[in-house]
Amino acid sequence: MNQETRTSPAKIVIGLLLIIGMTLTVIALKPTPTRTQAIPAELQAVLWPMPKPLQEFNLVDQKQQPFKPEQLKDKWSFLFIGYTHCPDICPMALASINSTYNLLKQPEVMASTQVVFVSVDPDRDTPEHLASYIAYFNKDFIGATGTQANIDQFVKQLGAGYNKEPADESGSYQVSHTSSIFLVNPAGEVAGAFSMPHDPKTIAAQYLQIRAL
Repeated sequence: MNQETRTSPAKIVIGLLLIIGMTLTVIALKPTPTRTQAIPAELQAVLWPMPKPLQEFNLVDQKQQPFKPEQLKDKWSFLFIGYTHCPDICPMALASINSTYNLLKQPEVMASTQVVFVSVDPDRDTPEHLASYIAYFNKDFIGATGTQANIDQFVKQLGAGYNKEPADESGSYQVSHTSSIFLVNPAGEVAGAFSMPHDPKTIAAQYLQIRAL
């Protein structure tokens, strides 16, 4: 005599758990949208896929005041690393940033924008020397430096680098360094970087577009 096959409650529960498990696996494996998909094509070379938060750092500005993450909050910052004895890249970059700054024109934009020059040559670039150097380009610019260890810790966070070259017979030396202008957002995150050549009109236009995103 044929007996009717019955499905036990335990089997039903196990089956439901398997279905739920497979569904969750599919969701987990689905690619997560990244910020890259929202970046306009013309800004792909400037904005990073995801902003990088800056961790704690300890530098000092040209007025010998602490320069910490708080000084990069609530404003957009153009940030460049270099040194005052740089023969070409640094003065050219700072001049370009100054021209970019002056192209912004709108008072509210300029009020929420700052420029920071971080020296990687603390042996020669004292706060006093930084003050006179920065003022040559714009009195509103910020100069910062610190101990070699603190500078290294900060520069590493940017994904930047530098290398002090051997001194010549007179004791003079040069420092090779990253030439990009980094852009830090008001949350204190590195949002992107402007590579050479640094054309002020292009940077100003891209910057205003980034602010509007």
